[in-house]
Amino acid sequence: MKIGIFGGSFNPPHNMHKNIALELIKKEYLDEIIYVPAGDKYNKKGLISFNHRINMVNLMIQKYNNLSLSDIGNKDDYQYTYQTLDYFKSINKEDDIYFICGTDNLKELDTWKRYEYILENYKLLVIRRNSDNIDEILNKYKKYKNNIIIADVESKGLSSTLVRENLKKNIKDDNLDKEVYDYIKENNLYEN
Repeated sequence: MKIGIFGGSFNPPHNMHKNIALELIKKEYLDEIIYVPAGDKYNKKGLISFNHRINMVNLMIQKYNNLSLSDIGNKDDYQYTYQTLDYFKSINKEDDIYFICGTDNLKELDTWKRYEYILENYKLLVIRRNSDNIDEILNKYKKYKNNIIIADVESKGLSSTLVRENLKKNIKDDNLDKEVYDYIKENNLYEN
């Protein structure tokens, strides 16, 4: 089985996060996808609590059998991507583990803790973001080209930042599942 690990802040999780996963499965890149929201220690401005983000991801994926959620991102032993991937490999020994990332992440991968280890031991499923020059980015990691797969999956310019800006302006955002939008409103998230 091919399992994709979809990490991110999911602040908030929006339809593009869901659509990318469903398309990766539909096009048979993966059989199952596990969302792994970054923990509260992740240093990112405006990050709401892990509990809210994990609840929203759960609401977004609850109707899909091949999408699941893990809270490992908030555990101290799994602060780095390589640790998270090793964890999933240890419990899915017979399966292939893939890391799902955008070209924006791939550009910066060489700044990540043990990035060469990740590239040597795992396959990356890369989603093209915006107008990133994929050839230029791949040139940086020529040595690992067999472990980097550019997925033929559409990714529009949607971002959690844009969704948050709409929510702050009290604009109902159609890029959110109704359940996620309702959760945000019920909990007064992203208002300031």
